[in-house]
Amino acid sequence: MPGTRAPQNFRRKSEAIMPDKPEGKGDGLAPPNISRRNFMQSAAWAATAVAAPSYGAQPAMTNDQQPLMPYAIPAQAVALDINGKLHQLSIEPRTTLLDVLREIIGLSGSKKGCDRGQCGACTVLVDGRRVNSCLTLAIMQEGKKIETVEGLAQDGNLHPLQAAFIEHDALQCGYCTPSQICSAKAMLDELRQRTVSAVTTDIKAAPLLSDEEIRERMSGNICRCGAYQNIVAAIRQVAGDDGSPS
Repeated sequence: MPGTRAPQNFRRKSEAIMPDKPEGKGDGLAPPNISRRNFMQSAAWAATAVAAPSYGAQPAMTNDQQPLMPYAIPAQAVALDINGKLHQLSIEPRTTLLDVLREIIGLSGSKKGCDRGQCGACTVLVDGRRVNSCLTLAIMQEGKKIETVEGLAQDGNLHPLQAAFIEHDALQCGYCTPSQICSAKAMLDELRQRTVSAVTTDIKAAPLLSDEEIRERMSGNICRCGAYQNIVAAIRQVAGDDGSPS
């Protein structure tokens, strides 16, 4: 119960285990002028300091006691054909095609959206095929023809898809529009080559460009503004009234 003193024999046993001597008198376990409470607190602090992780520790050493430096990869020379122009570059091999286009070449049409190949905002054409440039290393594209939205217009004239997107107001914020146009161009080329999709009903016949086909083939490009209906209308206009690619 509160306030009850411990039995005499219990106090004697506890004092025998850890005697509480007055300050200034040594007991053989702790230096003079240190009480039992202070000694236990100091021991606890010392144990904590030993167990704590050491931030800012010395760098790892090699067998000959030389510090290990971060692994640096030298730049590599690469020639990229972008929109019909050859670019001689010296880049770090791990640089993505998207970063080369935006940060080095200065072609900002391709956007960095999710940076993991899920939104399609970085879509460009490589040898006519759709590629997520955020997932592709630039050095892998040497010897191939890279086309971005900046290269679609010819002699000052917009590409039919660019004109159709404007006519049908197939955009709102415009962030995804360059990739949508590039993807639509490749999609129409795929259709001319009779490439089927997951919703093609007759894989032996030439696929017709129905709204369902367009939505399926463009599903890799996300429009967060929700302008899908107008995007479909713009693509259908370029494809032709009969549903076949012109």
